Amino acid sequence: MSRQLLRYIGGRLLVLVCLLVLVSFGVFSLVYLAPGNPLDAYLGSSIRTPQLVAHLRQEFHLNDPFLDQFWIWLSNAAQLKFGTSIATMLPVTEEIKQALPSSLYLGAYAFVLSMVFGVGFGVLAGIRRQRIVDRATVGGAVIALSTPAFVSSILLIYLLAVVIPVFPASGAGTGVFNEIWHLTLPAVALSLTGVGYILKHTRAATIAVLDQDYVTFARARGLGARRVLMQYVLRNACIPVVTISGLILAFVITGAVLVETAFSMPGVGQLLEQSATQKDIPTIQGIAIVVAVIIMLANLLADVAYVIVDPRIRLGGTRS
Repeated sequence: MSRQLLRYIGGRLLVLVCLLVLVSFGVFSLVYLAPGNPLDAYLGSSIRTPQLVAHLRQEFHLNDPFLDQFWIWLSNAAQLKFGTSIATMLPVTEEIKQALPSSLYLGAYAFVLSMVFGVGFGVLAGIRRQRIVDRATVGGAVIALSTPAFVSSILLIYLLAVVIPVFPASGAGTGVFNEIWHLTLPAVALSLTGVGYILKHTRAATIAVLDQDYVTFARARGLGARRVLMQYVLRNACIPVVTISGLILAFVITGAVLVETAFSMPGVGQLLEQSATQKDIPTIQGIAIVVAVIIMLANLLADVAYVIVDPRIRLGGTRS
């Protein structure tokens, strides 16, 4: 790994840390933006008792100035300490730790499906442009982009779990293969929009690459169609896709909230829904920070991958 790349990653991390502090300030301010006073926000739907009020004032330092409260909360959040859930009286970190793996597996599964099928169908549509295959895949992409995740979830449950009972309609399953089988239908529902988005970008990039002189020259040299496709077309057409891969990963992670609710999966989405219903502010704050960190890291990985994949990028404004 070159020094320029290390400096680039260091600079990006510094920007992300500053951005995370701003996001943390906004998340912490939710307590003061909620109706009533901060104590009412922390109490949520719990019954107000003198012991609980005293506990909340002490735990969240409600008698201190606002900035002091934020600094104490931020220092604890940096150590992954988000306090105690008002609804369950359990540490928020433990609740998130139990729910997060299921959401990450679902997001990773949906991301892989989005990339594989989006790139595959996009290249196929670009090669067969203005033909039936091209028009069919583009039409399917438009439908996928126009369908919200919760709508596709309900439709897939009805078609593939009720009418044709191939996949389970709810739950997380037990065992590796059974868990993957339970995650397949939610992952498909979650990945449809990503597939449509990547397909359209890959198709446009493939068509642009096919019109380049170096592809025409490679064909004139007598190179086989498979070699031209893999070595010239696919390699260059995937460069723009790498730039949006971070957005797709962020989308499938945040979109998992609705999909998990539709399939009754015990993930972060279900935990967030329960916390919002019970007005459990500490848990909502913890989930918001964890999701923000995951999204920022996903975009960082996409930026680094773009720098590595595209040799035309010059780090630090220099040319080599």
